[in-house]
Amino acid sequence: MAVSPLSAFRSAARNQTARFLVRRLGRLAASMLGLLTISFAMIHVIPGDPVRAALGPQASASLVEQRRAELGLDKPILEQYLDYVTGIFTGDLGTSLVSNLPVSQIIADRLPNSAQLAGIAFVVIMGLAVPLGMLAAVLTRDGRGRTTELVFQGTTGVLAVVPGFVLGVALVYLFAVELGWFPVAGQTGPESYVLPVAALCIGSIAALARIVRAETLDVLGEDYMRTARGKRLPARLEYLRHALPNMLTSTVTIGGLLLSGLVGGTVLVEIVFAWPGLGVTAVSSVTQQDFALAQAIMVVLGAAVLVANLAVDLILGFLDPRSTIREQ
Repeated sequence: MAVSPLSAFRSAARNQTARFLVRRLGRLAASMLGLLTISFAMIHVIPGDPVRAALGPQASASLVEQRRAELGLDKPILEQYLDYVTGIFTGDLGTSLVSNLPVSQIIADRLPNSAQLAGIAFVVIMGLAVPLGMLAAVLTRDGRGRTTELVFQGTTGVLAVVPGFVLGVALVYLFAVELGWFPVAGQTGPESYVLPVAALCIGSIAALARIVRAETLDVLGEDYMRTARGKRLPARLEYLRHALPNMLTSTVTIGGLLLSGLVGGTVLVEIVFAWPGLGVTAVSSVTQQDFALAQAIMVVLGAAVLVANLAVDLILGFLDPRSTIREQ
């Protein structure tokens, strides 16, 4: 029975998508294994005995050995590693050396606070940077609006390079200490989100808006955009139907990188604002030598970055199927 060209094309597209997905999942699995290995090695490379540090210098040798046995730290390294990896995939992240609480419970209490902060920041970044960059491109295309271009480029250029924690300190001093509009620190209500989110967003909005403007200018110079303008289409259709979809691929790529960067940025901003999330917990776990908790936080944050990168790859594969072909 003859196969139609259309059926053959659809079959080839499905096979190509399946191969692309398998490669991406394989890369994710390999990266996760590497992350787990590095996090496991951390507790054995850092000098000192974490159990002795947690129990204090006055603890007896028998108590230290008993605690090491309870945590499985007296087993051979390979057996410890296998137990560690198995525990990660079964939800057993170990026990805190300091509080003696399950690490999974501590992370479950703190992770939602960090996720809310990063999630709100990402939505604000994408919601403001894309229209701002497109508006700047429309106002400055074809050499027009030189003053607008200079103001836009200068302002966004400065804001894009200022670290989030520096912005956080400045925002606290101005809006919390001097003006008293927002809380200085902590999670006390909706108003307490404003300054941390602003500290996370301002630099990323500026950086992404510059990229969106450059991409939009390139799109506006294409022949199909000149054709659309020649048809005297409404501005809404010209920019939203023709310009936006064609610059969306690069925007999603950069947006995914920003989402990954928000993981590290959130840690620093949480410290500035004493936010009850994983950032503050990570710092305290290191200073207290609570390496079981530090390991787990490292794995959780690393996994978040890897999953974010996978999501971006899949979205790009959907928006631009040619990206899956280029990797064949």
